Amino acid sequence: MARSVKVAVIGAGVAGLAAARELQREGHTVVVFEKNNRVGGLWVYDPTSDSDPLSLDPTRDIVHSSLYLSLRTNLPRQLMGFLDYPFAKRESGDPRTFPGHDEVLRFLEEFAAEFGIHGLTRFETEVVKVEMNEKGKEWVVESRLTRGGESGDSVSREVFDAVVVCSGHFVEPRLGEVPGIEKWSGFQMHSHNYRVPQPFNHQVVILIGVGPSSSDIGRDIAPVAKEVHVATRLNSDSKGMKLKNCGNIWFHDMIKCVCEDGLVAFEDGFSVYADSIIHCTGYKYHHPFLETNGVVTIEDNRVGPLYKHVFPPALAPSLSFIGLTFKEAIFHVKELQSKWVARILSGKVLLPTEEEMMEDIRNFYQFMEENGLPKRYTHALRPFQVDYKDWLVAQIGLPPLEDWMEQMYSECFKNLVEMKENYRDEWDDNQWDAIIQTQSAK
Repeated sequence: MARSVKVAVIGAGVAGLAAARELQREGHTVVVFEKNNRVGGLWVYDPTSDSDPLSLDPTRDIVHSSLYLSLRTNLPRQLMGFLDYPFAKRESGDPRTFPGHDEVLRFLEEFAAEFGIHGLTRFETEVVKVEMNEKGKEWVVESRLTRGGESGDSVSREVFDAVVVCSGHFVEPRLGEVPGIEKWSGFQMHSHNYRVPQPFNHQVVILIGVGPSSSDIGRDIAPVAKEVHVATRLNSDSKGMKLKNCGNIWFHDMIKCVCEDGLVAFEDGFSVYADSIIHCTGYKYHHPFLETNGVVTIEDNRVGPLYKHVFPPALAPSLSFIGLTFKEAIFHVKELQSKWVARILSGKVLLPTEEEMMEDIRNFYQFMEENGLPKRYTHALRPFQVDYKDWLVAQIGLPPLEDWMEQMYSECFKNLVEMKENYRDEWDDNQWDAIIQTQSAK
């Protein structure tokens, strides 16, 4: 007989919405805690940014969103919906296959309305502490209201049988290591705080990193900037390479050092006097509210130990994490993880023993070490994403995912790696529609 438990979901972004729906479907009592006044998490654009542009000051005013105004998805709609609730084109709104962030937010709001998630959510409520009670069987969640953007002094406490952490990992920036940066006289910021290009008008701008945010921000700034230089760890063929269709974006090796007078010297021998440096260097996993007495730790972006990136064995199944993984189509993975967690909590699916889960984790860590994979890649799914998703669908009793999903994601990933900046506008919908129809008919 299936059991029903009371579950706290921390965050109402994509992971939180997926978790809330699946938990509710399994008959659990669900409360979603959301610091903002609406659902959507990362996809809620905020024109303001952290009061500290580098996001180093612990007393800074923190803005959750990392969106810039021009942001479009780097994955097509077909990979940004849920298995039974696709992200379809509509007559109104953004019709593009790779739409802007506003269209994604509308989709998430419609999803939340369709499945009654607004009614489960306590908006403008910040979770400040989550810890096991003295009996060691229940979780105490402490929260406070944040209406008007300010946190109140009054803290509410509530007991839950389980907690699902869905708070995301795009809020606490990590910075690049740049020799001499402490004396550099120019302006610095992290891409978390980038919104629009106008502040960089007529400037020489340095971007550190070559991921999707660096690519987007570079092209966004290029029309107004004097020059844009990208510091990257690409191979030697990239030295001095100029981005096609953007005549003032150059690629270089990483920064060798910066000087107090504004000079930036790269390892490939090139140097330039710059006005601004933008760190497009990713984020740190950060769960300041979670207290587990050292059971769950974060070291070089490895949250662990976690069985299959979700359950800490010593605290399973009452504590779980949704959405820590990256380098994969995040909507589908978060949905599958949510289904797995919901069914484990209802007793329909069983976890291995604590020791068996720990042995699996130790084997995974050993595999990473033997293959030279750094800790910060612990939650990167590629190139193991197919096996991981196949394992999840088998656990929850779903049929295997259709092959076109992996083919489509691989094509997008290839375009990103090869820096084909126009791939979103050159995407052939008819070709992919034919592939999907052919595979679906089998």
